[in-house]
Parts: sequence; C-alpha cells; structure tokens
Amino acid sequence: MKYETIIIGGGLSGLLSGISLAERGHKVAIISAGQSALHFSSGSFELFDSAENPLQGIASLSEEHPYRKIGLEAVEHYADAVKDIFARAGVKCSGDKSRNHYRITPIGMIKSAWLTLDDYATFDSAEELPWRRVALVNFEGYIDFYPKFLESCFAKRGVDCETFTLTLKEFEHLRESATEMRATNIARVMTGDILSKIAQELKGRIGDAEALFMPAVFGMFDDEAVTMLRSMVRVPLYFIPTMPASVPGVRTQIQLKNYFQKLGGVYLLGDNVTEGVVEGGRLKSILTANHGDMEFEADNFVLATGSFFSHGIIASQEHIYEPIFGLDVAADAHRSEWYNQDLYAHQPYMGYGVTTDEQLRCKIGGESVANLYAVGSVLASQNAIVEGTGGGVAITTALYVADKIINA
Repeated sequence: MKYETIIIGGGLSGLLSGISLAERGHKVAIISAGQSALHFSSGSFELFDSAENPLQGIASLSEEHPYRKIGLEAVEHYADAVKDIFARAGVKCSGDKSRNHYRITPIGMIKSAWLTLDDYATFDSAEELPWRRVALVNFEGYIDFYPKFLESCFAKRGVDCETFTLTLKEFEHLRESATEMRATNIARVMTGDILSKIAQELKGRIGDAEALFMPAVFGMFDDEAVTMLRSMVRVPLYFIPTMPASVPGVRTQIQLKNYFQKLGGVYLLGDNVTEGVVEGGRLKSILTANHGDMEFEADNFVLATGSFFSHGIIASQEHIYEPIFGLDVAADAHRSEWYNQDLYAHQPYMGYGVTTDEQLRCKIGGESVANLYAVGSVLASQNAIVEGTGGGVAITTALYVADKIINA
C-alpha cells in the first residue's frame, strides 16, 4: 500500500499531523496501536506552565528543546493555528498563548494551562475564584471523584461549597461492581431522558449557588449531552476532571479521528509497526504486525509513538532504545544515571528521547533519515512534567512537521 505520508501513532501529535496534511489534499494513513495519552487527559493543554506568559518562558529553554528547534515564531504561529483545527473538528476550547489561565484538577489543586476544553471552568487567579457560593454534585457509587478535596479547594479561597449526591436507578447495574462504576461507562448512560431527570433534581437542590460543579462523565462521542444539560440548569454548569479514563479526553480523540477520516485519511487501529526498510538515507517502507509481509510505502513518515508511557521509547535493564527503527536516542549510558533516588528531584530519564536535526528528522548512526520525522513526546530534551509543555510540544511539532512535508 502506498501513501504520500504514513504516521506511526494515533494520539494527539499523530492526529494533528494527519489532519493538517489531509486538509491540504495529502493521502495520509495513521497506524495506531490503540489508546493514547488523550484517554488520560485532564482536558487542558499546556504550552509552558512555569511562566505567566508561556512565550516568554519558552525563550529560557535550551537550544536542544523541541520548541527551540522549530523556533519561537513557529511555536507562536502553531499555537494560534491549532485552535482553528480544533474548532473544525468540533473540539471546543479556549485559551491565550500569551497568558496562562487556571483550572481545577481532580484532587482540588489549582494548575495553570494554555488551552482548556469548554467543559471546564477557567479563571485568571490561582488565589481568588469568581464565585462566593457553589454546589458540588456526585453520583452514588462513583469513587473516581473526590468531593472532600474539592471542598477544601473552594474553602481555602473563601467559597462556600454545598455537596450532595444523586442516586439514579439507571446506574444500578453499574453499582453492582466498583470496577464498572467508571467515567466511560457512566457516560454511555448519560443520554436522552436521564439528562432531563438529572436537571430536574439539580433545580431543587442547588439553592442560591452561583455555579454548579459535577464530575466530567458526560459526552463520550460529542458534546451534545454537555450542551443539553447546561441548557436545562439555571446556573452556570462546569465539570471537574475525574481520574482516568477521561471522558472529555476520549471524546477529543474520537472527534479528531472522525474529522481526519472525514477528510479522507485512513486510520488503521489496533496495529503496530514492527520494522522499516531504510535505503540510501531514506525510509522506504514499513511492516506491521497485522499485515505480515505486506509493505506500507510512503514518500514521508512521521514517528508519533510517544515516550515511555506508550512504548515509543523502551528501557531495558541495560539500555534505552527506540524499538521500531533503532533510531539514535539521547540517554545516559549507565542505568545509575537514568534516575535520581530522591523521588522529588530532577529525573534525567524524563528528558530522554529520539534525537533529530533542526527539521525534526530522525537520525540513525548520527545521519539524518531524509523522510522520517519525529513529533511529540518521543522527542528528546523536553521534560513535560517539570516544564508543563507536554500538550504544546505535541501540538506545535506536529503542525510544524506537516508544513515541512507540504513544502518539501
């Protein structure tokens, strides 16, 4: 099978690269092993969390950081461009590249972010919230939501919080097992008449609350349930992220995938790339687990397999490596250097990943592979947790590489 571009990995980076190419008429295929980090997403994307103005903070990063490789102008450009792509895919979010906002985490912490899905409340200050009295709702038997932590979050900022629990007979079959009473299973029930029933119960319970908060268990495939419930409740309704799996994160993945396919892209789910054929400094073709000796050929390839979490980078007892092509990886040679025994100290392995040239082309033996690019968390010299750059690197490098391929 021959394509203009094949993308290995169907998460945020892979989908955005594919969409950007497909919107301009490219024949693109995405090969995806399955779940991506979006299934565990908070519903927010960070550009750079360690500064009020992300763009100013990015200037302080090392020259090897993916942001610095693509350039600050490119980061700024793609940070704007992605909001239009999200909108065309039906993903509703808000945020400003030049100023972080704040949002509430599942355990009641306040964290900064660049873009946040419209399901959630956002505000300008970490110390002062825009309400004086709120209502917090949970569902009986749902254990991946933590009202006590959230109550404490509101109380510390001078907000009165009344908490109550709804008991719905529609959840009885789920409550029979705690393993079934999960966000994604609940979301499948949250359709039709049950939304009206929930709204009716809420109207009689929220009193004089200025805002209402509920767990983010609505809208698995689109945001229709979110929109409907909000229209039936008389006060602003916001959702709080839950522990994984993330319903809004799954929805985002589905919306991006559906849009990619609508554009004519081919999405091969449940398959793994096993090896590739490199000839004359170019990747000629790849083989996958499900297609045996049938080769996939393309003019260009994009590696969007992620880091350790999704096995885009592997750590054995002896070494750290990229498992498909044996690409050059930036990592310390000795295992004792990979980590710090102090759990809260800097962990070197967090910055390990594939090394690239300035155009994000991968290397083998120090030489660039002319048509193989890397995007997202598989790239070396970033620390998404410490820097708060995970979503931003995934997005900006994906769109940057798509433009490189189009303009080649």
